[in-house]
Amino acid sequence: MKIPELNKRIKQLIDYSTNGVVKKFAESVGLPQQTLNRLFVIDHRTGKYPLATTEVLQKILEKYDINACWLLSGEGEILRNPTAQNQREGTQDIPLKMIPAKHTEGIPLIPVSAMAGFGSGDMQVLEHECERFVIPVFKEAEFLISVKGSSMYPKYSSGDMVACRKLPLDTFFQWHKVYVLDTEQGALIKRIEEGETPDTLTIVSDNQEYKSFQLHKSKIYSIAIVLGVIRQES
Repeated sequence: MKIPELNKRIKQLIDYSTNGVVKKFAESVGLPQQTLNRLFVIDHRTGKYPLATTEVLQKILEKYDINACWLLSGEGEILRNPTAQNQREGTQDIPLKMIPAKHTEGIPLIPVSAMAGFGSGDMQVLEHECERFVIPVFKEAEFLISVKGSSMYPKYSSGDMVACRKLPLDTFFQWHKVYVLDTEQGALIKRIEEGETPDTLTIVSDNQEYKSFQLHKSKIYSIAIVLGVIRQES
């Protein structure tokens, strides 16, 4: 069982900021040391590594000048401020620059790669550094995500951005509506139909070249409904 990439990046940050001393890092962000230790040990009850919770990620981003997109998806540099990174070169004990939390407006555009941490009880997508869009017509939208591939063509094309609103795992599905699902197979943007059994859903693509399939509800980690689409004219 491989350690999740998100947990690896947190370990990298601990190594980077406190020379790998978990206790020192935990104290700096105001978390119990055991909360961080658990991220690097397989839980014997589930046989998996626990994913970092929203609280853990939020505290890290509140205390350190970290690029949130790097933390969530591995994209970009660790630091938001390259100057701070240059100042750190050749040192082993200078902590990362402290910054206050900022209020931002607009709907965050979440990288598809960040959807791996979308579930596990809390939405793992943090919004500090993601590109944002002010779209008055989508007042209920909580995040945007880009469509990749052609499985939902012609409804959605690769490169479109869909506006989404989170739903609870026990949501009442509206058949034939389009949802974003975080699953074992990754993030899926699909139309949902009634399953062959009460514990399954039928996952349907608008593109007839893609066959529908059954997905067990236990394999779904998080759910969001698609409210609309933003498309750039070609």
